[in-house]
Amino acid sequence: MMTVKQVSELTGVSIRTLRYYDEIGLLTPASHTEGGYRLYDDTALERLQQILLFRELEFPLKDIVRIVSSPDFDRKKALEQQIELLELKKQRLDELISFARGIKLIGVRAVDFSAFDTSKIDEYTKRAKEKWGNTDAYREFETKKRSESENRQVVEDFMQLFAEFGKLKSGSPESAEAQAMVKKLQDYINEHFYTCTDEILSGLGKMYAADGEFRENIDKAGGKGTAEFAAAAIAVYCGK
Repeated sequence: MMTVKQVSELTGVSIRTLRYYDEIGLLTPASHTEGGYRLYDDTALERLQQILLFRELEFPLKDIVRIVSSPDFDRKKALEQQIELLELKKQRLDELISFARGIKLIGVRAVDFSAFDTSKIDEYTKRAKEKWGNTDAYREFETKKRSESENRQVVEDFMQLFAEFGKLKSGSPESAEAQAMVKKLQDYINEHFYTCTDEILSGLGKMYAADGEFRENIDKAGGKGTAEFAAAAIAVYCGK
């Protein structure tokens, strides 16, 4: 048997929350001490695990109470469903991370706001449009509607271009091979993101070399020095 304080320390759930769960009939202690303090056994802890998994999946408390209190509640089946939902959530997060990194890398100051909860949509939309909404690149990017899996593939293919840059970095950024890679990069951005003029490409090259996160991600794809090499090749290509 464990006290409410011990359960709190073990699980990270506050004492106040545990008491509230008791009050709403979600997690009832196994018994109480003579002094009235709550005591929890292994069965209660197993139920708490179920509750925390449902909470991680953002189930409202009222729904959790209904689910775990149902006479038909099957703990094993519920756990299988939770695992499936968590896998889907993980996939969703992986896709969002890949998409966000891709946007960061290509220099588009825009976000697919549908990926975020509605409480943040207005705030992000307002900021983005105030700063970037009047640019042609932003407006063109907004028209590129793709599924999450398509976005992930586009980003992966984009990063592969820098892996190819990495194979050339021991040579000269002025070489025909390096210049052909710059053209390939520009064509890819034109096809999948927005019209990438030489002026925009030149700006991207400068960001690739200067920005810590840009440099880090590009070098991760092509090896250390790839970002600097790509930036130098872009500068030659754009004549700047």
